[in-house]
Amino acid sequence: MSDLHEPALSDEWELVVGLEVHVELATQTKLFCGCANEFSTEPNTNVCPTCLGLPGSLPVMNETAVEFAMRLGRALGCDVHPSVMARKNYFYPDMAKDFQTTQYDQPTNRDGELALADGTVVGIERAHIEEDAGKTTHVGGGGRINDATYSLVDYNRAGVPLVEIVSHPDIRTVEHAKAYVSELRNILLAIAVSDAKMEEGSMRVDANVSVRPVGSDELRTRCELKNINSIRSLGRAIEYEARRHVDLYESGEAPRQETRHWDEDGGRSTAGRSKEDADDYRYFQEPDLVPLAPTAEQVAEIDAAMPVLPAARRARLGALSSVADDVLVTVVERGQDMLALGAIEVGADPDKVLTRIQNDLAVDEWSSVNAETLAVLIQMESVGELSATQAKQVLADMAAGLHGGDPRAIAAFHGFEAMESDALEVLVDQLISDHPDEWTRFTGGDDSDRKKMQGFFTGQIMKATKGQADGRAVAELLGRKSK
Repeated sequence: MSDLHEPALSDEWELVVGLEVHVELATQTKLFCGCANEFSTEPNTNVCPTCLGLPGSLPVMNETAVEFAMRLGRALGCDVHPSVMARKNYFYPDMAKDFQTTQYDQPTNRDGELALADGTVVGIERAHIEEDAGKTTHVGGGGRINDATYSLVDYNRAGVPLVEIVSHPDIRTVEHAKAYVSELRNILLAIAVSDAKMEEGSMRVDANVSVRPVGSDELRTRCELKNINSIRSLGRAIEYEARRHVDLYESGEAPRQETRHWDEDGGRSTAGRSKEDADDYRYFQEPDLVPLAPTAEQVAEIDAAMPVLPAARRARLGALSSVADDVLVTVVERGQDMLALGAIEVGADPDKVLTRIQNDLAVDEWSSVNAETLAVLIQMESVGELSATQAKQVLADMAAGLHGGDPRAIAAFHGFEAMESDALEVLVDQLISDHPDEWTRFTGGDDSDRKKMQGFFTGQIMKATKGQADGRAVAELLGRKSK
């Protein structure tokens, strides 16, 4: 198998990916009973006759879970429909009742889409309500059932409300698959229906992967990679599986339709079970639950209460600046866009604000920085009162709450003063004299040499001035003296 650092596919093959994302809803109780919906409690303590499937117990639908599901559907542009719950029959070792209550042919949410930051649109087939299964832990061997000495089942998670978001097979690159999951996670957090913690299993991804010759529109045999729990793992798993399919086709074979498990440590997928079709699950309507019939008024209330979503927040910033999309994505993901907008509104340069936030405010706690103080910092840097290096240090101290977060007080405390242009020029001349070979490479070398030597001289000047020199002024001086 090819190395993971190589491109996923050659120019002759196209990747086809559809994603199924399972999201646990942040309700206080489970989907059909009053048991607590909590992570990391003692095994088998949040259970009752209903979520254990004991005879005579009856489910009662969680109204908040239905509202959260509709909110998510509307955030993804789905149409909300009357729906019914169904029984999906399969051997579930971690579901005591041995079936899953889900939605099949009449889901709550249908026909939506999710737009990525670069404008790519991925269609959403459905976003349906279902219950989560319990958790099985295989003890011994490698933690897999085939090697285990015995298995333990925790039913605390059984019955936790889920929404499964099923995309169309519209994804053609690994980067788009990762961006899709990131964007979906940002939406979930924005609308407050899930904590979307992949490391705790409240957001899990299954990837349906296939390949086809470039120019073809066929959908070839797919394999489903199960329960991937990080965006990095998602990218590695898709790359591996795509190359596995290509290797099979090019050797005259073909992949089987099956589920496969991703081994992050080993960097490979392993076969699970042959993939069932819908008929194999013997779906039928759940007889103990009434159909769900949301009214137009209920949907309108959800729409009216919808917060501004990440895409609209990026667009709002993008209309004011010329920074790259990845800067906007980072600022919005961290929830720092309102800070940026506030600083821009009081007169700070938009591009400098966004770039400074992206590069230097990647901290968990930054509440000491407000729009007014950030605008003052940007202004001090813009007029040359602070160098870029000094501005970075001042912002770090502002986030830590030093000197009340006042950038001028922090700059004064550090003794930051802009170098006079005459003093800077004297220093540049001395460095040129001390490093004639490097200066010759800067003035007479190719673009690569020139870039390296500019970095060398700038670094030497910053070292000599302890960061007080303005990098832009240094670049201007070097450029002027090389002519």
